[in-house]
Amino acid sequence: MSVVTGRLRDPDINPCLLESDASTRCMDENNYERGRCSTHFLKYKNCRKFWNAIMIQRRRNGVKPSMPTAAERDIILGAMGKMPY
Repeated sequence: MSVVTGRLRDPDINPCLLESDASTRCMDENNYERGRCSTHFLKYKNCRKFWNAIMIQRRRNGVKPSMPTAAERDIILGAMGKMPY
């Protein structure tokens, strides 16, 4: 596995790993017909927007690392009560 691929598969770096895997799996199962997987793509896009906003806010506040770890993200999502995306 290349370094870039390894980083993308790391749950501490990629907060939308589940959504990414779901959209890839959908494409595989539906013979790469994008129209059938639009809900998965939308969930992934919303996930990226949500965590990017969190990352920007943490940078502004001087919090390191700017992307919360997987454990921190679980706490944040648990406090929200439901998935925001």
